[in-house]
Amino acid sequence: MKYSRIVAAALAAFIPFLAHSADQSFPKRDIQFVIPWNAGGSNDIAARQLQTIMQKQSGVNLIVENVPGATGSIGMTRVARSDPDGYTVGMGTSSTLAQIAQKLTPLRNDQFTPIARVSVDPLVLLVNVDSPAKDLKSFLEYMKQHPGRSIGTPGTHNLNHIFAEMTARAADTTYINVPYTGGAKVIIDLAGKQIDAAVLKPSESKGQIDAGKVKPLGVFANERLEVMPDVPTFKELGYDVFPFGPLVQMAYVVGPAGLPQDVRAKLIKLFSNAIESKEFKSFADQNGVVISPLSGDDLAKEIDDVQSTLNSVAAKVFKKDEGKKQ
Repeated sequence: MKYSRIVAAALAAFIPFLAHSADQSFPKRDIQFVIPWNAGGSNDIAARQLQTIMQKQSGVNLIVENVPGATGSIGMTRVARSDPDGYTVGMGTSSTLAQIAQKLTPLRNDQFTPIARVSVDPLVLLVNVDSPAKDLKSFLEYMKQHPGRSIGTPGTHNLNHIFAEMTARAADTTYINVPYTGGAKVIIDLAGKQIDAAVLKPSESKGQIDAGKVKPLGVFANERLEVMPDVPTFKELGYDVFPFGPLVQMAYVVGPAGLPQDVRAKLIKLFSNAIESKEFKSFADQNGVVISPLSGDDLAKEIDDVQSTLNSVAAKVFKKDEGKKQ
């Protein structure tokens, strides 16, 4: 009996060591990276860049999986419900936060563990190159003279939708919001003249801009973009698109709630190294993406701050009595 107690005590002491050793070997297999948007959109493009970079840096294989629908909620729900072992992560965005703000999704931020911010993305108003409007002011005048123009956005009741609404308000008219399951589909329909305008990121539209199919008219930001130096901001032309407070469109990596701290730390290191690499910064510069690194608890605070702003802004922009056609 005494011998058995000694063996049991030794095993009890050794088991935590074994568990710790197993954690130290993370990751031992591929990591699933859920992108809650269609392939070809900005978040998908960025994810595949990180996939390549991470493989080269550390040999870790990210499996990018596109799970579009419900303005990102379907894919992020899969992440929230996954095992908290670090082998499933997802790309959260401000669009998800906007959905949470308006209670259009059952998701909550406490269902996720923040890992690292991928990017801060400015948004741009674009039209087809054959649009009768040649600049922002003439487009707003065109909207006013022709109420009910269509503006495409990836998803609905998100930042893109908010800025589409603010564009119509600047023109003092009504419009039709046309939501898609990703930016790649929006830009295809804009190039094909199926919609009058679109609110997208530079990275989602640069290919069609360079091909001469679409043209940017205005930037929803306080300063012009380096990648589009000739495109004015709404602000410099006298249009306030932030009347209820500043808005940030960002993308960030999260895992499900309850990730072990050591696994979280390893994920932070893996993604931060890739995001801050020369290769990813070069990709960002070429596509008008802003790299503004945040990770762990600092990212969690930023998410809470953006959520707080959206809770206020979205309620004011999407008032039911505004009479705007959404």
